[in-house]
Amino acid sequence: MTNKPFLSVVIPAYNEAERIPLTLIDIDKHLSQAKYSYEIIVVDDGSTDDTAAVVERFTKMIPGLRVTGYGENRGKGGAVKFGMLEAQGRYRLLTDADNSTSIDHFDKMIPHFENGFDVVICSRADKESKLTPPQGLLRQMLGKGGNLIIQALVLPGIWDTQCGFKCFTSDSAEKVFPLQKIAGWGFDVEILSLAKRLGFKIKQIPVVWVNDTESHVGASAYIKTLVETLRIRIWLWRDVYSIKAK
Repeated sequence: MTNKPFLSVVIPAYNEAERIPLTLIDIDKHLSQAKYSYEIIVVDDGSTDDTAAVVERFTKMIPGLRVTGYGENRGKGGAVKFGMLEAQGRYRLLTDADNSTSIDHFDKMIPHFENGFDVVICSRADKESKLTPPQGLLRQMLGKGGNLIIQALVLPGIWDTQCGFKCFTSDSAEKVFPLQKIAGWGFDVEILSLAKRLGFKIKQIPVVWVNDTESHVGASAYIKTLVETLRIRIWLWRDVYSIKAK
């Protein structure tokens, strides 16, 4: 690709052969009408199903789509880092393979980038957000309780670190993602903590989020995220990332 695109869409995918076709179709339907250039990068995170082959077939129908990845499963954070560093766009958007947040939310992010923000994230905690259907009581309690701990340790004022729709400018992405160490569930907390430590401005916006009622994310994922958040806090204290607070 000779000219760098305006937008790079990075989709981490692990065993998503069944769900990802509809996601790609929906993304292409919107972006094909956009006035800006774009690329769509699906990172196959060592899938054991036909994810890569399915996406490869769609490259013949969707301009700018490509599939990349590696042999072993590294975790979502590893796939995101790989894709964000391979992306070439002026803006680099992370979104989930289940299409829980529609691609048109990026258009709502553009004005905030134009106003000087470096990172724009969707937040399910925003009072204007709509969750369809709402999360179950247990997941709500785990999410809100975990977020309070995350805020106390590293990210005060960020009410939803885990929503999978985040966008970085090329400058912020190229400084944040090379420093990322966590490949597991806590990677969201890490990349936002790094952005904050590097002095980048973060904006939170409301989201219309489609809740996957068949999600397999359980209590263990919340516990792992909190353990990794504590690790991030220690790394920041010890300046393991070799960056100074701003």
